[in-house]
Amino acid sequence: MVEALIQEMEFRKSEFILPLKSVYFGGGTPSQLSNSELSRLMDYIHSNLGIATNAEVTLEANPDDLSREKLLQLKDQGINRLSIGVQSFFEEDLRFMNRAHSANEALNCIALATEIGFKEFSIDLIYGTPGLSDERWISNLRQAASLPVNHLSCYALTVEPNTPLAKGIRKGNYPNPDEEQAARQFEILQSLAPELGFLHYEISNLARGEHVAVHNSAYWSGKSYVGIGPSAHSFNGKIRRENVANNNRYIRDLAQGDCEHTLEVIDEKTRYNELVLTGLRTLNGIDKAALIKFGKEAVQYFSSARKQLPNPEHIIETETSFRLNPDAWLLADGIASRLFQ
Repeated sequence: MVEALIQEMEFRKSEFILPLKSVYFGGGTPSQLSNSELSRLMDYIHSNLGIATNAEVTLEANPDDLSREKLLQLKDQGINRLSIGVQSFFEEDLRFMNRAHSANEALNCIALATEIGFKEFSIDLIYGTPGLSDERWISNLRQAASLPVNHLSCYALTVEPNTPLAKGIRKGNYPNPDEEQAARQFEILQSLAPELGFLHYEISNLARGEHVAVHNSAYWSGKSYVGIGPSAHSFNGKIRRENVANNNRYIRDLAQGDCEHTLEVIDEKTRYNELVLTGLRTLNGIDKAALIKFGKEAVQYFSSARKQLPNPEHIIETETSFRLNPDAWLLADGIASRLFQ
């Protein structure tokens, strides 16, 4: 797999915007890469692509993977930001989510990483899980804020098809997620964030100070990116690419050149719709200059559709943007769909 990843980067070298300002190891669980495997990938990137001096180099990890030895290896390889799948600091929640780590392991790995010299952390937390009281959710947020963590990604529990959770719900072992509970706990997140020192800059993401995620922000602002690996997505501003999802086929194909993939040409209407959808998810909103680039008719359409919203005051107009009132963030997707072409 590592050799195939290197082959794909080599084959698609011309697509990268160099030097790289963000490198993100994500997907499954890249913390399971051995030190030598990660070293091969990083050596190729440094030698053939180049990483900007102040680039964000992130690796997703589970707490149970982050031993002292592993953390020292990651730091030595140039990883400067960890995205840790904590999910909860309560054992009952972790058992429900079938997580392999314990609450103590989550706390210990962050303490270890800080001791070793890591300064950039993001952790994931899940709300809306059956049995998660508002008090326990508040405790999770306060626990996160007490740690040297400068970025939070908070997601409502979703039930994906063909997962153990979906099967458990069908059998009556678990209740369906409660939408009212999830909405209430999202509002708790919104109201508590300023007190805890976090800026809620995107519906699911919060940051302390200037620690907004470079990688995630590129998606929301429509910037080009190259995704490497099975199932990876790429976007160059006009065309979206999706790699084959099968590992064996991916490896086989890369031995002969490029891997099987699909290409979707993003027409102007879709680009407009995506600008609206992603812009309304962020605190900065829809950039007026980006909207104007779609032409006079698109601007007029947006203005007309905005006036026809059930609550037009949900959209706040500033000198440079159209922002969604944070009180309406729970309704973001529905409001965006009413503004779509």
